[in-house]
Amino acid sequence: MKVEIDDVKCVAAGQCVLLAPEVFDQRDEDGIVVLLDDQPATESHPAVRESALVCPAAAIRLVEP
Repeated sequence: MKVEIDDVKCVAAGQCVLLAPEVFDQRDEDGIVVLLDDQPATESHPAVRESALVCPAAAIRLVEP
């Protein structure tokens, strides 16, 4: 799995950080998403998929083989 983010679309809701803090973080100044790991470990995949589903701005894109 490869994770891509569109930080322009991000509305800083923080759901991704709550669900997968090992993959996502937020900038201190405005809360916009920061991608920590664009190819997360297999055990993180369920949380990353859920993060993409619940993102209110649809700012997370998953590329799966």
